[in-house]
Amino acid sequence: MQEALSAKAAHDDLRRLEQNIELVIRGKHQSVRMAITGLLAGGHVLFEDVPGVGKTTLAQCLAMSINVTFQRIQGTSDLLPSDILGVSVWDNDKKAFVFRAGPIFANIVLVDEINRTTPKTQSALLEAMNTAQVSIDRNTYDLAQPFMVIATQNPFDSHGTFPLPKSQLDRFMMRLHLGYPDAEYEREILRNTRSTGDLTMVKPVLSSERIRAMQEGVRRVRVDDSLVDYIVNLINATRHSPLIELGASTRAALALRNCAKANAYMDGRDYAIPDDVKAVAVSVLAHRLGIIRTFEETAESLGEGSSAVRAILEETPVPI
Repeated sequence: MQEALSAKAAHDDLRRLEQNIELVIRGKHQSVRMAITGLLAGGHVLFEDVPGVGKTTLAQCLAMSINVTFQRIQGTSDLLPSDILGVSVWDNDKKAFVFRAGPIFANIVLVDEINRTTPKTQSALLEAMNTAQVSIDRNTYDLAQPFMVIATQNPFDSHGTFPLPKSQLDRFMMRLHLGYPDAEYEREILRNTRSTGDLTMVKPVLSSERIRAMQEGVRRVRVDDSLVDYIVNLINATRHSPLIELGASTRAALALRNCAKANAYMDGRDYAIPDDVKAVAVSVLAHRLGIIRTFEETAESLGEGSSAVRAILEETPVPI
């Protein structure tokens, strides 16, 4: 059984992890923090953003900072499930089929432009994400631990894409946005003589075993009944809002609780409070909701559902 690391014991390590990533990813502290939150909560993250803002680099920095294996998969329409999961090949020496593992067996897997893969490939990937296992030719293989998928998609480019349905988006614990850097940090990037996203500055500061101990520590963060009621009220509000036609699922409620626990853990606490729920609610819930749109509104917008979640947070009473 994995030994748990207390929130206080992990606090300094997590600060070092954040600072290490921010040597390269400048001016995006909240996005870096949320990505680490998703890792600690044991979930997967979808980055929805325009090209060239550092999504791939952030995933690489996270993997390099905790000394785990990393694989990048470029989403294309001809990508097959076997290209991701692996395949059985004939071994002449052994006179038998042997399994050749695919890139999904890395600890951190980046899937660039996931919406350019076909629904069949998306389903195979998301099923592996959900079960942390791969089944090939009647054999089941466990994926590496810790295991995290970071997927990306560009919401403004729909040509040649296969949009993820809400049932598939629900498998991602969080949806995050990096966005453009502000003017100050963009000037700093342009003045820097090093190449953009110089990963040589990133060194391992944590081991995979340490991360697994932290994940176990997150599971032990306390959540009072009053906070459980608050989460239930928020979830129910998404199901009855006149702005929302598809509310949050029970999986969303579990994700909200787990991310709130991870947020508390990052702050050095072994108990969660309403502010932890508020801090992660938009990232956890917005992408799961089906928003009712007027004719003038576009079908693709960055941060769809975020305004509805913020409105629900304002309207829902906070436990005292």
